[in-house]
Amino acid sequence: MRIGIDKDTCIGAGQCALTAPGVFTQDDDGYSTLVPGREDGGGSALVREAARACPVRAITVSERVG
Repeated sequence: MRIGIDKDTCIGAGQCALTAPGVFTQDDDGYSTLVPGREDGGGSALVREAARACPVRAITVSERVG
């Protein structure tokens, strides 16, 4: 799984970190970032739900190709 976070779009609402705290966290400025070592989602079933929860659609999730 590939997870993308558009840092220019993110407003720091934190819905991703609330929905999938094992994958998403917030940096010192409050913007979304991935938990170190969980860049591939770590098999969490909540990653797609976290992307849907983002109010500005800053998170994309796609299947890893190749």
